[in-house]
Amino acid sequence: MQDEPGLQRPCHQTVIGVSDMKVSADPSECLITCVLGSCLGITIYDPHAAVGGLLHIMLPDSSINPPKKELNPFMFADSGIPLLFSEAYKLGAQKERIIVKFAGCSQISDESGIFDIGKRNYTAAKDVLQNNNVIVQAEHCGNMIGRTLILDIGTGTVIIKIGKEEILL
Repeated sequence: MQDEPGLQRPCHQTVIGVSDMKVSADPSECLITCVLGSCLGITIYDPHAAVGGLLHIMLPDSSINPPKKELNPFMFADSGIPLLFSEAYKLGAQKERIIVKFAGCSQISDESGIFDIGKRNYTAAKDVLQNNNVIVQAEHCGNMIGRTLILDIGTGTVIIKIGKEEILL
């Protein structure tokens, strides 16, 4: 058990890597993903069922590489987000109760904005959610900064870390 700064209680940390996802109903667990640059971290949480999940997407659209989508659908917004919700439903979450929060989508290595992966990830994720009548309740996106995203499954608390600064989302 570790006590993560900013959290009000000890929790077991599960690290979610790039292009990965985890859903949990374990109240002692905190899901954490680091190095959110142009990638997008998405948390979902159903406070009634106490079920939450975290997805770390790298790219907006799986049509650019269908074989990669087959190997790892969590890499892409259009394929990862539906799977995130689907896995949460299996643990008792209901769409109408889910709280969605975003972090990331920076413009880290593309200062000229030619590729603008962060903005494209943001737009693709918002489109997927809007097409399914889901709204994002809070976000901390953009700029040229890296972030860490933490979801406490026991409380639904979402924290963004930027260096030593912590922001409750």
